[in-house]
Amino acid sequence: MTHDTRNGRNISDRIAQHYDKLAEKRDAFIEKNQYYYDLLVQYYSYMIPAGKRILEIGCGTGYLLNALQPCKGVGIDLSGQMILTAAKRYPNLEFHHGTLNGSNIAGPFDYVILSGTLHEEADIIALLKDISKVSTPQTRIIIEYYSYLWQVILKTGERLGLKMPQPLLNWLTHTDIKNFLHLCQIEPVRMERKVLFPVHFPVLSFLFNRVIANLPFLNALTLNHFIIARPLFDPAQEHSVSMIVPARNEKGNIEAAIQRTPVFGSRQEFIFIEGGSKDGTYEEIERVAAAYPQRNIRYFKQNGHGKGDAVRLGFSKATGDILMILDADLTVAPEDLPRFYDAIKENKGEFINGCRLVYPMEKEAMRFLNLVANKFFGILFSWLVGQKLKDTLCGTKVLFRTQYEEIARNRDYFGDFDPFGDFDLIFGASKLNLKITELPIRYKERTYGSTQIRRFYHGLLLFKMCWFACRKIKFI
Repeated sequence: MTHDTRNGRNISDRIAQHYDKLAEKRDAFIEKNQYYYDLLVQYYSYMIPAGKRILEIGCGTGYLLNALQPCKGVGIDLSGQMILTAAKRYPNLEFHHGTLNGSNIAGPFDYVILSGTLHEEADIIALLKDISKVSTPQTRIIIEYYSYLWQVILKTGERLGLKMPQPLLNWLTHTDIKNFLHLCQIEPVRMERKVLFPVHFPVLSFLFNRVIANLPFLNALTLNHFIIARPLFDPAQEHSVSMIVPARNEKGNIEAAIQRTPVFGSRQEFIFIEGGSKDGTYEEIERVAAAYPQRNIRYFKQNGHGKGDAVRLGFSKATGDILMILDADLTVAPEDLPRFYDAIKENKGEFINGCRLVYPMEKEAMRFLNLVANKFFGILFSWLVGQKLKDTLCGTKVLFRTQYEEIARNRDYFGDFDPFGDFDLIFGASKLNLKITELPIRYKERTYGSTQIRRFYHGLLLFKMCWFACRKIKFI
């Protein structure tokens, strides 16, 4: 909330008096615009799973905070009358009157919500720095603000009594907010734009809000814009690493995977998952494990089918802080794994995705149609998840085990739909608002075996998953 300066106090007083007068009318405005508020709850519920620790700054009467079903819900507002109403209505939540800087609020929180708050904030930098004090590296800050294009429509709605009057002080653009975040060591993760038709009208509301509002370019016309951001902290200590190696008919690559992987991190383990090979891969893994006892090699036979199933089995057996996938074909060089480790350790991202489409490839590393498909799906998935992705199908992906466990706990939202494993992780990371960072690598030609990709069959599966993702991520 507003920083404690003389000018800030004057603004705070005016805003508090304004909302004190409207406290009794707040519910009437919500009921009058129930469709719109239901949409907002739906969007926030997608971004914030139930059972989280949530702080809402500018909580009003607590309607949104309560709807999100937090395990610990704390609201703060300048309006004493709003807070009194909220405390009576939701005794299961905690409410504070005043500013974040002047309140004794104990963190940390998983999510901090600023729903329209920055429009009425006199000192945005001070507020954002105060938020960092009740945050962890895993905290997500959700900033909701109105598009300037709607200024006339919103003011007209206020004059007609259709919308609660708001003393908007700041009309902020996406660039303005990104600059404030940068000054306060906070990094945007992704952006969403929602609501083109804020009133309920059969067919039209569905068409405009579920479809058109999510389309590129047209979504710039929407009313509500969201920025999901994360606070940046200094890199932590060294971490232990689990390298998951799905291996089917890869006998000739097993020993090379061990020999070529550098030693990094505080501790390493290799977890080979063998998937019904016919070339003696499992026996080779046994031999290599006995020959290199110092490399901490563990191995399991896969009962299910597909790389996705193998990765999930490997992750379930892992004990390291950081999980890495290394494809046994070694087309991504094991020598590059320390770069992935450094990127996640130094907080350059929370989900590090290999990218094969920057450096030139060796001649037979990727066939032309595969290259075209990868570029197409990169563009499509960048739109789907709201973060830049150039190569969705690179097998090497790295994340912290604690965050993978959160993805696994929320897997019911998407279901077991992905035989590859790549999209299960990408969609899960997007759902948790993890910062996705791509790390360019040089994609190598196979030296043993042949590709197990069936281009047209797997291509159809990819289109099917994209449509599935549209319904579960974008068109909600």
